[in-house]
Amino acid sequence: MNPIRNRRILLVDDMPTIHEDFRKILLPSSPAKSALEAAKAALFDDEVKAVAEPFELDSAYQGEEGLAKVQAALGAGNPYAMAFVDMRMPPGWDGVETIEHLWQADPQLQVVICTAYSDTSWEEVLTRLDARDRLLILKKPFDNIEVRQLASALTAKWGATQQVGQQIDQLEAAVEERTVKLVHTNEALQAEMSERMRRESQLVQSEKLASIGQLAAGVAHEINNPIGFVCSNFGALQVYFDNLMQLLGAYERAAAQLNSPATTSGLASLRQDLQLDYLKEDLPGLMRESREGIERVRAIVQDLREFSQVDSAQEWRWANLHQGIDSTLNIVASEVRPLADIVKAYGQIPEIECLASQINQVVMNLVVNAAHAMGPERGHITLSTGTGTGTEGDTVWIEVADTGCGIPAQHLSRIFDPFFTTRPVGKGTGLGLSLSYGIVQRHHGRIEVDSRVGEGTRFRIVLPVRQPQATAG
Repeated sequence: MNPIRNRRILLVDDMPTIHEDFRKILLPSSPAKSALEAAKAALFDDEVKAVAEPFELDSAYQGEEGLAKVQAALGAGNPYAMAFVDMRMPPGWDGVETIEHLWQADPQLQVVICTAYSDTSWEEVLTRLDARDRLLILKKPFDNIEVRQLASALTAKWGATQQVGQQIDQLEAAVEERTVKLVHTNEALQAEMSERMRRESQLVQSEKLASIGQLAAGVAHEINNPIGFVCSNFGALQVYFDNLMQLLGAYERAAAQLNSPATTSGLASLRQDLQLDYLKEDLPGLMRESREGIERVRAIVQDLREFSQVDSAQEWRWANLHQGIDSTLNIVASEVRPLADIVKAYGQIPEIECLASQINQVVMNLVVNAAHAMGPERGHITLSTGTGTGTEGDTVWIEVADTGCGIPAQHLSRIFDPFFTTRPVGKGTGLGLSLSYGIVQRHHGRIEVDSRVGEGTRFRIVLPVRQPQATAG
């Protein structure tokens, strides 16, 4: 950094002779002498002696005039580096009052008090001015060398002070810039950590879902085998039962034509003991309920398979969302049924290219959350679907709306943050909505939420019908 030079000096003294003396001491040598020295150097090949850098001296004869010059210099952006101020300047301000006003205008001004009186209490003066680092005292009569040394030293000090101030300003600016960079770096790091945490949580949940899906598929496979032959056997049993009922009817008609009272009486007694009339009425109902039970088990197993979608693993396939929603509702029925009624309002939607098991997971999270949001009274959960067109092309949407307690406005911006939950400790991990958000993002879709406290919440998932080739591949 280049040094800051300011040789501007203000002399405040009521004696014109003092001003003449200062000009002789501080103003540069005459140009003629300098030219003579230059000519001598040219003739005799000598170096010109370094001429001291000249001072610039302004005069003021009263304190008020000195203050006006200081203010004008500051306004012009060309301040004085120092001032010589006489102690006694009747009838105006004295030296101390003048210095007080000068420092109010320019706190950086270096000052020398000039006085010829010995009755001044310098301790009182220094205590009143309270700025020993910017104030020196020069006794009259003064030595020319002393004046010049004071002027040189104090103007250099002013420049050094200004330079230090600039360096401090630059350092503060550099520190502020570095602080801003650190803050931005920290914010980026926090965002990266949150994203990594979200992805790790999503990976854990995906692996957990895959494990559950494999387990469900295994259980479904194991149950399907016995259910298969039970259904087969039940079909044969139904045929046998129908045949036996026909045979029994024929026997009853034949018994009515027997002429043997003893045989007729015995058959009637056996019929009564076996409660044949009751069996004929009850057996068809038992057979019907058994068939319904078997079909129900088969439906549950099929729902497990469709929910887990293990056979498709992580491959993008075309899927019927309504089937997936129905299967999911069957899976969570035992948890939702005691709290709310399910209302379906499906529209006409096409199959979409997706990871069906993950979409099922999103629907399950939203439905379970809706059930848990119900108040003391039983509520309703409405699942709607429909189609639309956006910037991403043809879309379908799934909407889960509940009549629960709603989400406070201050929480809406955080509901998709990992581990954020308003439920009591141990009642939720805070990952459900975060994972759902990640799944929807992976499908190049979006998830919207609208909620009002005391009225309920509506989540809408918008998904493209066809995935971009880069993802689908």
